[in-house]
Amino acid sequence: MSRSAAVNPAAQLPDVYRALSAAQQTILDQDLPITLHHLVVLRASQINQCAFCVKMHIAEARRDGETSERLDRLVVWEHVGDYSESEKAALAWTEALTVLDRKTDYGALRVRLREHFSDSQIAALTSTISMINLWNRMQVSQH
Repeated sequence: MSRSAAVNPAAQLPDVYRALSAAQQTILDQDLPITLHHLVVLRASQINQCAFCVKMHIAEARRDGETSERLDRLVVWEHVGDYSESEKAALAWTEALTVLDRKTDYGALRVRLREHFSDSQIAALTSTISMINLWNRMQVSQH
């Protein structure tokens, strides 16, 4: 085997993969709309350039009723009127937690989130974003 060959984390550490899958299910069981979940995981996957995940999340979103028009314009969500204020707050949080920048004002983003979500929902949203970033990195490591 080539020294540069990809390593499959799920195959090498199946217990870790099972634990991550269980954590993912716990997050999905929280009080966050599935449509918002799809937008968040797709946007993070776009930013992280995880082609496998982008394809998968688009299919899942469509399966659950999301429109192609909104999915097509997600990359420019700030500049179109397709998304609700709560979705925009969640997408801003997604981008802030995916592209870490020391200049980000997380307090202002939390104020915006609290206009639309409970602390429990913000925790679920934060967990969703954290988890998709982990999954993206595991997948991208195999490119």
